[in-house]
Amino acid sequence: MTTEAHTESTEATTAAAPTGVILTDVAAVKVKALIEQEGRDDLRLRIAVQPGGCSGLRYQLFFDERSLDGDVVTDFDGVGVVVDRMSSPYLAGAKIDFADRIDAQGFTIDNPNAQNSCACGDSFH
Repeated sequence: MTTEAHTESTEATTAAAPTGVILTDVAAVKVKALIEQEGRDDLRLRIAVQPGGCSGLRYQLFFDERSLDGDVVTDFDGVGVVVDRMSSPYLAGAKIDFADRIDAQGFTIDNPNAQNSCACGDSFH
C-alpha cells in the first residue's frame, strides 16, 4: 500500500508542467562565453515573444542589463535568464539549447506551447 501511494505521488510530480524556460547546460556554457566576450558582468539573457514573423509570434533572444516590472528571472549555473511577464505564458516549459553541428547552428527553442511554426523556425503560433 505504501508503494502504491509512492507511485501515485511520483506520477503526479512527473506530470506537473514546468513553469518557466529551461536552459540546457550546453546553452548556458555558450551564453556565459558570449557574456564574457562582451566584457560585462551585468548582462543576462532575455527571452521574449513579440508579434511578427510568418506564423504570428517571433522569439527574441538578446543580452539585457535591465530589470523590468514583472520579469521572471532564473539562474542556470551563473547565467541569468529573464522572461518578461507578457512572454512568460508563451514560454512556459520551453527548452533553450545551443547546437553547433553541420545540420543546425545557433540557439534552438523547443516550445511545447507552439501549435504551428514556420519553415524558418523563427516564428510560431
